Amino acid sequence: MALVCRLGAWHPAAVSTAVTEGIRVDVQSVYVPEQSAPRSHRYVFAYTVHISNEGTGPAQLRTRHWIITDGDGKVEEVKGPGVVGQTPSLKPGEHFEYTSGCVLTTPRGEMRGTYQMHRPDGSVFDASIAPFRLALPNTLN
Repeated sequence: MALVCRLGAWHPAAVSTAVTEGIRVDVQSVYVPEQSAPRSHRYVFAYTVHISNEGTGPAQLRTRHWIITDGDGKVEEVKGPGVVGQTPSLKPGEHFEYTSGCVLTTPRGEMRGTYQMHRPDGSVFDASIAPFRLALPNTLN
C-alpha cells in the first residue's frame, strides 16, 4: 500500500491497476481531512489517475463512466465526456495524469469504472478502471 503525505501526516492510499488492450489505468486515492466535515456526514476523497499507453497503437479517451458506491451500498453513476475537461490522445509510450475528487456521506466507499477509448481505425473499447477504496485512515481491517 502506498503512503501519501497530506498536511504533514501520512495516510495509507488505496491503489488499483487495470490493463485493457494496452491501456494501463492506475488509481491512487486519499482522504482529504481539511475538506471533510464528518459531523455533517461529508467525507472528501481525492484520487489521482495515471493512464498510460503500453500498447502498439494510439488511442484517445473520449468518455468516462464511474460507479461510486458508498458505505451504505448506495450507488451513483457518473458519465460524461473526457476527464477534467480533456480528451487526451495517447501514442504508444505516452501517459496522462489527473487528479479529481469524490464526496461521500459515509467514511468508506469504492469507485470503479471505464474510459471509452477510440482508435484511429474507428475501433472503440472500454478501458477498465479497477475498483479502489475510499476510506478514512485506520478504518480498514
